[in-house]
Amino acid sequence: MPKVDERINSLLSAPIFEGVPRNILKSLAKLFHQQEYPAGKVLVDLDSPSDTVYLIERGFVRISRLTSYGEETTLNVLGKGEIVGELSMIDGQRRSARVTCVTDCLIYHMSKEEFDKFVQSDLRVAYNLLKEVSARLRKANDTIVKKLEEEHSALETRFVKLNRLIEASKIINSTLDLDKLLGLILDAAATSIEADRGTLYLVDPFKQELWSKVLQGSNMVEIRLPMGKGIAGFVAQTGEVINIPDAYNDPRFNPDVDKRTGYRTHNMLCMPMKNKDGKIIGVFQLLNKRDGVFGTDDEQFIDALSAHASVAIENARMAQEMVQNERLSAVGRMASVIIHDIKNPMGTLRVYAQVMKRKSGNEEAAKLADEMIHQVDRFVNMTQEILDFTRGVSAMNFQELEFGEVMDNVLDFIEKDLEKNKVQLIKKPEFKGVIKLDQDKMVRVFYNIASNARDAMPNGGALTVSTVEEKNFVKVEFTDTGTGMPDEVKKRIFEPFMTYGKKHGTGLGMAIVKKVIDDHGGRIEIDSEMGKGTTIRILLPTKS
Repeated sequence: MPKVDERINSLLSAPIFEGVPRNILKSLAKLFHQQEYPAGKVLVDLDSPSDTVYLIERGFVRISRLTSYGEETTLNVLGKGEIVGELSMIDGQRRSARVTCVTDCLIYHMSKEEFDKFVQSDLRVAYNLLKEVSARLRKANDTIVKKLEEEHSALETRFVKLNRLIEASKIINSTLDLDKLLGLILDAAATSIEADRGTLYLVDPFKQELWSKVLQGSNMVEIRLPMGKGIAGFVAQTGEVINIPDAYNDPRFNPDVDKRTGYRTHNMLCMPMKNKDGKIIGVFQLLNKRDGVFGTDDEQFIDALSAHASVAIENARMAQEMVQNERLSAVGRMASVIIHDIKNPMGTLRVYAQVMKRKSGNEEAAKLADEMIHQVDRFVNMTQEILDFTRGVSAMNFQELEFGEVMDNVLDFIEKDLEKNKVQLIKKPEFKGVIKLDQDKMVRVFYNIASNARDAMPNGGALTVSTVEEKNFVKVEFTDTGTGMPDEVKKRIFEPFMTYGKKHGTGLGMAIVKKVIDDHGGRIEIDSEMGKGTTIRILLPTKS
């Protein structure tokens, strides 16, 4: 226990004893009892009895009050020389606040009886206590007003954010065109959080890739990257938010794109876009916030926008599917009627052609009969193929075949058709291995591509067909010297009912081609340049 003189010296530093003679302090000092309390200790709890008053010798305490919605609001923080718990000792009411040690504390305390003696001991003590209470009330008022101002400011900020979100939601729900919608979503995100630029990727779940469309020069081009690759790929795979305040000091950032484009990335926010089921359907990648770095508010806004954007994207996809399905259904009904009406006459023509071949005894007539049979079969199969496509039927008849023989037969048939249109066929077959194919469907794929190449060379030209093995795939390339196609056509060439540069056809040819290639586990790519020609590249797996 400290000596009385030491305790008197401690009390002299307290405002409540200002001007009190030392001889009076000596008698008052005996009323105080010293005790140490650890940080976190609750000295006084709300609504507890008013039986003790405290004087802080060392450390800090927090006076707080719980709101009706459970938040603990700080009213004051008191330190050395300040008295705590005096109000309820004066008015006799239960405690109206909680007092908690912020740090380890050394505190003098006295009972209510001792406090009454203490206040009545000298008029100056009562006067100082009154000043202390008055200062405390003023400070509490300032704290409450400041808190109200902060809450008001926070409400205004939330209102502005909500308004921005509503406006962004209106914009992104203004169209059902998916390409246009992606641009609107990205613009809304970048504008709302003051990003300089960005990219919006969508997830292709079948290919496990991210894809987006970016402006290169005056053209929009599609870019793709594997899931898990790069920052965007990592976010798509894990669902994590990556906020990089200083790009060039973060090992996750790859500066290669900056080097190629001349753009300088300072900071980056990369976030997943999730649908209503929590599934990741895309990724926002936003760059260079104006006047600072991306913060928690920006993350919260993009997260909220993500919910609206995902709904808009799914609505656009559903609308496209409904239109496409309706058109396919109409074509399917038409194809069904055609097949029903032509099967009997086509069957009769086929039989007659077979009879003519047997009875003619003429080699040229036999060849013409074979051509008739082939064209009848081709017409019936093509019509059936359209019907199967519109119904979503995907019956495959895989066989292990010598690919070189299949290509030789296809190219011999294609060559005859091309010669009639002054198109030279240049053959460069190298691959001779065995792979699994549905021969009939693959032959029609090759013929369809060759027919499109022929139509792209109305005044003649050359079609080069090559095959080569490449990393467990056989690569088949059809390269023509035709008119080529613009980027807008190239990016939509596999959509049903997409036609370009010809007056005949159903517009389903390349859509069916892609479906057959997909069913074989392969992929198809197109390179084309206006006025110079087109290359269609097919990669088929050599190992099942």
